[in-house]
Amino acid sequence: AGDRKNEPQTGRNNEPQINKPFCLLTNRNINKTQITMFINAGLSLALLSSATNTMACGFSVVTPVLSPVKQPQKITSIEVGTNLLKNKPLGAKQSIHLDGMNIITRYRGGTLKSATGSNIGASSTKRSLGDALASLWAAGGVVMILAKSIKRIMPIALEPFGKSVPVPLSNFQLGAYVTMCLWFAYVEGYKGFQLKFSPLVVARAQTIKPFNGSPIHHTLLAPFYAMGLFHATKKRKIVSWSVTTGVAVIVAAVKRLPYPWRNIIDAGVIVGLSWGSISIIVEWVKAALLGKDIATDPALPDAKTK
Repeated sequence: AGDRKNEPQTGRNNEPQINKPFCLLTNRNINKTQITMFINAGLSLALLSSATNTMACGFSVVTPVLSPVKQPQKITSIEVGTNLLKNKPLGAKQSIHLDGMNIITRYRGGTLKSATGSNIGASSTKRSLGDALASLWAAGGVVMILAKSIKRIMPIALEPFGKSVPVPLSNFQLGAYVTMCLWFAYVEGYKGFQLKFSPLVVARAQTIKPFNGSPIHHTLLAPFYAMGLFHATKKRKIVSWSVTTGVAVIVAAVKRLPYPWRNIIDAGVIVGLSWGSISIIVEWVKAALLGKDIATDPALPDAKTK
């Protein structure tokens, strides 16, 4: 009996049973590939959280809503001999709009000038056309930048569904793909672009007046001007440059992710950028073509801080 206790225990086929310590890698239900997949998924989700938080915080700068500006009342008639410049300092200017046809400009102690309706109409049409083209270049330039990014990463996002796919997506990875697209559509597309960034771009684009005092470099660099990268409040410039730099760093980090996690994140980015591009176009059409007011502060600097 004592000798039997010292004999090794045997299982099936009389093979000795050896007590091995439990190891996660030797478990029959979990293999090394699955563990690597879980680790990559965790890293990808952590990177996604930092990316979306960066973009959401950058776009969600509180933008004050502007109150509607009261239009000056037009003078349709004026009595002969009326002097509206009485008790005004020498050189004071008075402009009178009569019946929508003539504008009389009068200076106290100076001369009386008048302009016909045809001259005013031609000048106004020239300014309006120039303003519209400058606004189109500003907003359209931002859309072109976004479209170029979409075109560059589109093949990567669609790679898991191609014919030469390295490894088909598992059910878990396919669910992550769909979830990523929905997440970016809401966080980046709706909250970031539609509610914040797109109205800001269009509002700043509407402030470019090539024939009414805007510097030439504002028109030439209109897309970057509309993004708030220059000629903006200090806070707006800090936020715009921080978001631009942060997105560049995140893009560089995403490129290092293995398949299919880079493809999954790129798919979400495409959805967010596409939503943003469409929202900019819609905002510009409403402002420039339909004449609707934009209740968004363009974040222009004060005269003292220019």
